[in-house]
Parts: sequence; C-alpha cells; structure tokens
Amino acid sequence: MRQPVSTQVALLVGVAGASAVLLGAFGAHALRGVLDAHQHELWHTAVDYHVWHALALALAAGLGRGRSRRVALVAFALGIVLFSGSLYALALGAPRWTGIITPLGGLAFVTGWIALGLSLRSRAE
Repeated sequence: MRQPVSTQVALLVGVAGASAVLLGAFGAHALRGVLDAHQHELWHTAVDYHVWHALALALAAGLGRGRSRRVALVAFALGIVLFSGSLYALALGAPRWTGIITPLGGLAFVTGWIALGLSLRSRAE
C-alpha cells in the first residue's frame, strides 16, 4: 500500500525539481560567457546531481516506507544542498575551501540511496 505524502514532502520534491530546472537554465543562459570552462563544468555537475537527486526524492516520497524513507528524504535533500550547493558556489567564485563541503554532500547522497534501498526492501516484507 502506498504511504501518503505529506504537504511538506510534496513541497520539498517540487522545490527540488523546480530549482534544478531553473538553475540549469540560469547556467545555460544567464551565465553563458560569464563562467570559464572549469566553472561551467562545476555548474553542469551541480545541476546533474541536483536533477537526479530531486528525482530520487520523488522516488523515496512515493515508494519508500518507514524510518528508512525519512532518512532517505533528509539525506537526499541535505546532499542537494551540500553537494550541488557547494559546486554552484564554487562555480560562482566562492573560496576554494568551500570544496571541503562537497564530499559531505556526496556522503549524504550515498546514505540516501542506501536508506531508499532499505525502505523499498521493507515494502516487500
């Protein structure tokens, strides 16, 4: 049986997806000619991970169950903020030490995927 999605979770999924699209368009159009090749690559990587993990949020919201579902939702959201957020900041000229944050976001993504897998497994039992 499908677990209902709260308004907060639905809003989180919507904002994550919409912001990924908006930031992708912003990078492709408004930042064209402003960013150098390395900065553009950072921006593109940030958008890619942002989009994929916005979709992962939707998957966790719609299919996940129990505590693992909540862990997955929090971890994916945190990963988007830390991983993609730090890459967006670096692309826009933030200090290099900002890159220290990026692997923490990557760990959050890994945690989210493990939690999502566990939450899907608990559906079958």
